[in-house]
Amino acid sequence: MGAFSHSVLYLRLKKRIYIRSSHTVTLGQVARLMTDDDELERELKDLPLYKHKEHDGNRVVVDLLQIVKSIRKTYPEMTVEAYGDPQVLLMIADKPMKPRYALLAVAWLLLFFGAGLAIMNFHTDVSMKEVHIRIVELITGERTEHPLWFQIPYSFGVGLGMVLFFNHLFRKRFNEEPNPLEVELFMYQENINEYVIADEMRKKADYDQIHGGGSHE
Repeated sequence: MGAFSHSVLYLRLKKRIYIRSSHTVTLGQVARLMTDDDELERELKDLPLYKHKEHDGNRVVVDLLQIVKSIRKTYPEMTVEAYGDPQVLLMIADKPMKPRYALLAVAWLLLFFGAGLAIMNFHTDVSMKEVHIRIVELITGERTEHPLWFQIPYSFGVGLGMVLFFNHLFRKRFNEEPNPLEVELFMYQENINEYVIADEMRKKADYDQIHGGGSHE
């Protein structure tokens, strides 16, 4: 241990990891590490940081200062250089969630018919039928109340436009660029993570204040 006292540890915390209840979390699970010595790096990866307790709930935040404190207990003179997020969120889940196919089918039907009604209501609001009739009249010189040769390709075009917009056709992706839905889901998950971390840090601060600065570990 003495040979590693003055080593430099570079670490980057992960944003979120999943663990089982009563599991002991190690440094290698919550962070990516880099040192000048391979043996030291292996030892650091196995360094215990936190053991889950039932009263901690299913969401726990491990703070960078808590990690540095644990490292300094074993390697008092080690220099720690941290990059990235200052906290990592631990999600406790004993069993992976099984897909609920019945719920998926209900959600799919609701979205399918809801999207269809939304498109039809939009077309009604902007008088799309009259627009089609007028366009056909300008092209052919004759007015017809049901210009199907124009409306049917238009309907397929709406569907094709949605496929291209979301960059997916079932499991097939047309290019590597993320589609708008994926970007929104990513931003939503980032906001959820930030809120949960802030909320858990507030609860921890309240707990420490009530118990006179005691540790909540």
